[in-house]
Amino acid sequence: MRLASSGSVAVLVLLVVCSGCLAAPDATGEPVTSGEPATAPDSVNGTLEVHFIAVGQSSSALVVTPAGETVLIDSGDWRDDGELVIDYLERQGIERIDHLVTSHADADHIGGHAAVIEHFETAGEGVGAVYDPGITSTSATYERYLDAVEEYDVALFRTRVGAQLPIEGVDVAVLGPPQEPLANVDRNENSLVLRIAHGNTSVLFPGDAGVVEEEYLLSTYGDDLRSTVLLAGHHGSRSSTGEDLLDAVQPRVTVISSAYSSQYGHPHREVLERLATRSIPTYWTGVHGDVVLRSDGRTVTLLSQQSATTVATALRDEPAVEPGSSDPVAVREQFVADSGETAVPITPADGTSTPVAGQLSLVEVHADAAGNDNENLNDEYLVFENTGDSTLDLGGWVLEDAAGHRYTFPTVTLAPGEQVTVYTGSGTDGDGELYWGADGAIWNNGGDTVLVTTDDGTVVVEEEYT
Repeated sequence: MRLASSGSVAVLVLLVVCSGCLAAPDATGEPVTSGEPATAPDSVNGTLEVHFIAVGQSSSALVVTPAGETVLIDSGDWRDDGELVIDYLERQGIERIDHLVTSHADADHIGGHAAVIEHFETAGEGVGAVYDPGITSTSATYERYLDAVEEYDVALFRTRVGAQLPIEGVDVAVLGPPQEPLANVDRNENSLVLRIAHGNTSVLFPGDAGVVEEEYLLSTYGDDLRSTVLLAGHHGSRSSTGEDLLDAVQPRVTVISSAYSSQYGHPHREVLERLATRSIPTYWTGVHGDVVLRSDGRTVTLLSQQSATTVATALRDEPAVEPGSSDPVAVREQFVADSGETAVPITPADGTSTPVAGQLSLVEVHADAAGNDNENLNDEYLVFENTGDSTLDLGGWVLEDAAGHRYTFPTVTLAPGEQVTVYTGSGTDGDGELYWGADGAIWNNGGDTVLVTTDDGTVVVEEEYT
């Protein structure tokens, strides 16, 4: 059977040889190879939006980062030829796709790829790059996708564990597939698995990962898979979103993308029961329509087109929403994501990511200065300690209170067991002493929240005191 046209073969070669070249092309058009982490936010300011688009028996999600970059993960079914997705993107005012992600090569996930690329390259501001796990397909849909990549000269990168996606404004972890394919190179079991995080909010996108890839994820990352929102694997198939995965991820919300009258019976009863048993609110595009998540890094707001139950086992009692409906979304629920959901850097078994070294702990809060707080600012201070077993580099990290006052740590390192005191007032930074330089008291005597984020936006300390 013919794999692809001669033009597509060239693209396939690029896909293979550029494994690991995950920065955007430079001015010469050549991929940039870098061992440095991808660009990430300096703080949790701004809003992350994730749009789970109702595309029937398929999947497509639009991510808009706080920095304004756009990520399209999958593009719906081949029978729609991108129409549902393009219409939705136009309604959102999207003029460019900075990053087009292929979870895997099945036609119900890449069905609109060719049309999306052509649309934004001819009528918009283009497509920045395409990321693909590199497990090929012999389908005509896959061939059209590769032909479009070549025709419009879009950078295409094979993307597996250890890759760094240069997506500005969020922290992106590539959790799967591993470099060596799973399950005899089965496309579903080698889905590109992403977790996208902003502050305490994280969303896990598992593609069509089934039993084998879920076992890989669990054995490699374990409880570090914890995420605020989970897109159910394989459209709610019983072969995905297993008991152990749910227990590791502990999602506050799950979203299922499948048709109301799925020819495969998605979502399967077993999955709905797993979700209901754990009291996980569940949104199904078949009955809720488009589902939108908005997060400022702490507070998560869920919106959908139709108001319907989120009790998983009661979803089938709700009326359907037709894919492509232009009805507006409305707020359905809101909650605060706790610090336990923070997407800390993950170290897979092959050690291809770089975790934060050490462990920063808040060991003392002295909020009530003697006399008038505003006149004795250096008697208001916080003491931090490296309670880990390796050195911490705090340079560029950000300290905040609940009101959003921000202090950026200068270049300073803490060896294991070392402490540093951050005084609110002015002074000369020295050994173990740092000065905020604020013109008034920061820490409320009656209680406040101490938040420290790394220079890539990862929350490492979030503690309330009273």
